[in-house]
Amino acid sequence: MSQHIVVFGYGAVGQTAVDMALKQGHSVTLSQRSAPTMLPLDTRFAPCDVLDREAVIRAADGANQIIVAVGFRYEGNTWRACWPRAMANLIEASATHGARMIFIDNMYMDGPQSQPLKESMPLSNFGVKPAVRSEVTRLWMAAADAGRARITALRAPDFYGPGVGLSPIGDVWFGAIANGRTATLIVQPEIPHAFAYVPDIGRAVGTLLMAPDDAFGQAWHVPCAPTLTPQRILEIGAVAIGQKAKIRRVPLWMLPAAGLVSGFMREVAEMRFTFDRPYKVDSRKFAARFWGDATPFEAGATETARSFMQSAAMRAA
Repeated sequence: MSQHIVVFGYGAVGQTAVDMALKQGHSVTLSQRSAPTMLPLDTRFAPCDVLDREAVIRAADGANQIIVAVGFRYEGNTWRACWPRAMANLIEASATHGARMIFIDNMYMDGPQSQPLKESMPLSNFGVKPAVRSEVTRLWMAAADAGRARITALRAPDFYGPGVGLSPIGDVWFGAIANGRTATLIVQPEIPHAFAYVPDIGRAVGTLLMAPDDAFGQAWHVPCAPTLTPQRILEIGAVAIGQKAKIRRVPLWMLPAAGLVSGFMREVAEMRFTFDRPYKVDSRKFAARFWGDATPFEAGATETARSFMQSAAMRAA
């Protein structure tokens, strides 16, 4: 049955969410502060700042379901100031209009772990960004448990995909290799690390859009391909475009020092627990209920590398 879907945020994940909703035959409104340069045909745009409660409620008017694919600047202080406020506004919009809400989340709230990440892990108060994600999780879970709103979280680790520049596998990995340069890795090349393929995230969003209400009020992990090392992922993509996987690693011991002169590196240093040990995702819960055939890296890394090679060729033409 066709529904009206409001998508907040139009980065790589928001784009795949919009595309999936349209493929399912729904009408779609995109809402964020400024209009993107291009939108799919028949997609409506509603300007909105997610920090403005009344604007969020207006943007969600008429929605059967809401998809949250919002991102803020990668700064702990910004996250602390913005994320709880934004989530409170989105919960209010969901409750006001009786619209189900799919929150596309990351996995920071699990904090440092030495085993594959599961939905049932306790929320962590480690650091700044993980603690903020835990606070946001408590907000939507409390609203769902109280029956105020039907909300679910779709959690994904670092993601990648064709044309996805703002990803560890994006501009600084395959983008560099496609241009004949060396890929700089903060993630340690020999340590297995889970990545979610953006089209798989879109597929999972579509699954939850069509799922019954009992799928809400809980978190789900996006199915990920069997975990490989970053070096192996790069090698797969590099071979597909006829390039050599040239790699430069940033030693972990350099991160605190780099953080003294680089705000971004300081933020990355806080999250070193996601790449100083094997980082694996357990998505058996989603697989048991829905599907688990995530795109293998042999296909995903190949398509991603080829997309960056095509972009490099277009710029050179």
